[in-house]
Amino acid sequence: LNSTMLSVVLGPIGREFRQPDGMLTHVLVTSYLITSIVMQAPAGKLGDRLGHRTTLAYGQVAFLLGSVAAFFAPTFALLGLARVIMATGGALIVPSATALLRIELPPQKRGQAFGAFGAAMALSAALGPVIGGFITANVSWRATFLVNLLVLPIAAQLARSPRANGSDPKPTLRGFRFDGVGSLLLGASLAAIVVGTRLDGVLRVVTMGGGVALGVAFGLWEQRHPEPVVDLHLLTRKVFVAGGLIVALHNLAMYALLFELPSALDKVLGLGTQQSGPLLGALMVSMVVASPIAGRLSDRLDARLVAVTGCTVALAGIGSLVFVPLETARSAIPGLVLLGLGIGLSSSPAQASAMSAIPPEQSGVGAALLPTLRYLGGVAGIIVLGVVWSGS
Repeated sequence: LNSTMLSVVLGPIGREFRQPDGMLTHVLVTSYLITSIVMQAPAGKLGDRLGHRTTLAYGQVAFLLGSVAAFFAPTFALLGLARVIMATGGALIVPSATALLRIELPPQKRGQAFGAFGAAMALSAALGPVIGGFITANVSWRATFLVNLLVLPIAAQLARSPRANGSDPKPTLRGFRFDGVGSLLLGASLAAIVVGTRLDGVLRVVTMGGGVALGVAFGLWEQRHPEPVVDLHLLTRKVFVAGGLIVALHNLAMYALLFELPSALDKVLGLGTQQSGPLLGALMVSMVVASPIAGRLSDRLDARLVAVTGCTVALAGIGSLVFVPLETARSAIPGLVLLGLGIGLSSSPAQASAMSAIPPEQSGVGAALLPTLRYLGGVAGIIVLGVVWSGS
């Protein structure tokens, strides 16, 4: 919800703080993604040690504090800091929620559960552009952060469900070691690569090359650390890797669209946020429709067949968006609908299969690595569009 609301209010934020598009994307979007990537694995490990319901509660508090800070932020730098606090909270929330689905439900119900989970995420994302555009037009962009003050207390109350079956880990921090060096290497690597896409000439090559070198150092460090920020051993499980790649590639396409299509519609067709919001809603509504259907099908049929079908439909949608000229807003609708249907059909069986491929005691770590791959896909989408846009 917050990501898609933000995609349509970057313009008003930029005008108030007098910031260019590239700086807006880096400070408010890319910093959120990088923080999420760095914090996901420690958050998953924390859930395995403290209990996923406890970690979920900590994440909700952090997200609420970040939202309040964003609403009152007097400067652009403090707004960026508030987004980092929100990203930290989100990093605690997402792996905990995913791990609870893995722990609490039997295998024959996981596809349906992940389908409902995906539909809820898609529905909130679908409402984001519409809600963000409406609130910004009638109140201000700051008011979009107040939506979290309505949602989070309800979520916190629901998370205290008495129906837990007692399989959540017992709280303990004994032996827990935070991989600070690995986290710094990963964050620095991603930041250098993303910043390098906005530079020119030799400076771009040096900055991005440094980012790649830091990434190699990160991989070597992770293999030696007893509590790595990213458990690379999970990448030896083929089904888990396949599910993670599907999620990452879909997010690449979705983030590229969310944060570049409104700008393109504004500059090419002269459409404002209230016009581009419903158009992005077509993508999200399609995901809402397809996600629960995919969950039920993956419980009854081969999950791989459902996932591959969804990927094929998504690829057809991307092809439509690439090759159909953007002459009117409606010309993008068929491609957006196909992409949304494809993502909805393939995401839930991919996630359910990936989580079922790992042992229960690694639910937190696995649940953290999946969103890490998802956010890496988002960063890749922004990088690719940044490179293309700079030379276009």
